[in-house]
Amino acid sequence: MTAMARVLISDALSAQAVEVFEARGVEVDVAAGIAPEELRERIGAYDGLAVRSATRVTDEVIRAGGRLKVVGRAGIGVDNIDVDAASARGIVVMNTPFGNAVTTAEHAIALMFALARRIPAADRSTQAGGWKRSEFVGMELSGKTLGIVGCGNVGSIVADRARGLRMRVVVYDPFLSPERARELGVEKVDFAALLARADVISLHSPLTDETRGLIDAAAVEAMKPGVHVVNCARGELVDAEALRAGRESGRIGGIAVDVYPEEPPGAYPLFGLDRVVATPHLGASTAEAQEKVAVQVAEQMSDFLIDGAVTNAVNMPSVSGEEAARLAPYIALARQIGGFAAQVAETGIRAVVVEYEGAAAALATQPITASLLHGLLSPVMEAVNIVNAPILARERDIQVTETRHDRRADYQTLVRLSVATEGRTRSVSGTLFAADKPRIVEVNGIPLEAELGPQMLFTINRDEPGYIGRLGTILAAAGVNVATFHLGRSGPGGDAIALLAVDGEIPADVVTEVRSLPGVVQARALSF
Repeated sequence: MTAMARVLISDALSAQAVEVFEARGVEVDVAAGIAPEELRERIGAYDGLAVRSATRVTDEVIRAGGRLKVVGRAGIGVDNIDVDAASARGIVVMNTPFGNAVTTAEHAIALMFALARRIPAADRSTQAGGWKRSEFVGMELSGKTLGIVGCGNVGSIVADRARGLRMRVVVYDPFLSPERARELGVEKVDFAALLARADVISLHSPLTDETRGLIDAAAVEAMKPGVHVVNCARGELVDAEALRAGRESGRIGGIAVDVYPEEPPGAYPLFGLDRVVATPHLGASTAEAQEKVAVQVAEQMSDFLIDGAVTNAVNMPSVSGEEAARLAPYIALARQIGGFAAQVAETGIRAVVVEYEGAAAALATQPITASLLHGLLSPVMEAVNIVNAPILARERDIQVTETRHDRRADYQTLVRLSVATEGRTRSVSGTLFAADKPRIVEVNGIPLEAELGPQMLFTINRDEPGYIGRLGTILAAAGVNVATFHLGRSGPGGDAIALLAVDGEIPADVVTEVRSLPGVVQARALSF
């Protein structure tokens, strides 16, 4: 009986998350606010870890999680998770990019209004007994130009709401296609043009090496005088000192911030300035959003732990539950093909070409290729898995190319792997029989049909009479029992291959004796 998957929730999530896990048959423990040292002590007993932004999923936590398979972030950003460390250990990292998009976008719009109508300062003054209407003359947003930096899930919703306010919207986003810009009714511009034209700038970009400190002193100097700046994305997108200088000089008319480089921020350069509105990371803080992201992360993690479905992963391709079931036999086939190629390769791998034909060409092939690389690298590396195999291949400068073909030759579906080493290029092809039974059907261009077993012997020899008898004699003398025997050849007198499944491991001296037979080019014991 398969043991029940276990998940630890280490941050405050809606109780609905627990209900989802339990309804799906996943055991769940809640330890909101757990100390880092206790988390490291306990995480080894869990298959999954669900967090928000408070828990720091460090390399130390990941290394302590010997059973850990998935980390789920109830929210968008994964800055608090060491994704590289997780990927290296084959742990899937998921987020919920859609659950709080509307809430965050609405908060950005609310901060625009708070700045434009000076609502926080007017509120404080009025409640203190003042009636200083002339001091709080505001600005209409209608007719103004909103500059959006980053037009993904949240930015596109902000654009939609702003157009409803009759604002003109310009967007800086290198990944926004012209077609998507037209669909949103926005104008795509470069960064310099946005700074020069925008009356209000709203940041919705992810934090990357390119966007860190994007709003710096030079950007402030290029802004339209009197501009309002709103940041509900990441605190590190802005140079707070540069914003402070811009506000003090009057270049910036108002600033609203909801995010900070460190949270809680403690002393922050913008605090205490006039016409600065600051909120404590409330972008996703609505009851609706909290329930959405909690339910979504629980559903995603449960689906992965139970069915292998991958949704909203940041370190591997997404695969639905239906796709996972359809891909499962291909993933098994790919790992066998990769493992076969790795064990018969005689020198270091330089490049890999994966070809998909027939039905295989219509599938989501990234997970299949990842499994193939898993099989290819496993014989020569430790701790390789379907998540980190593509990363490890890149780190070793192994060029990986995928090709799809609509053609169907002898098989309805086919996966072919070609491996270029220092000496030559070898190929292995496989298919599925009866929809889910992997078979090797070609090696180095020579056709054969073979089901791989746990222990096998592979040989290449010149096609000459008597070879099979001599090979059988050696195996019989050594007490090696042959379970299956598959043969193929390029043509009479050409190269021939033999692939034998045997009972038990083949002693090394037996393999050496086989190599000494006349006409043998290669002989290897294989394990799967």
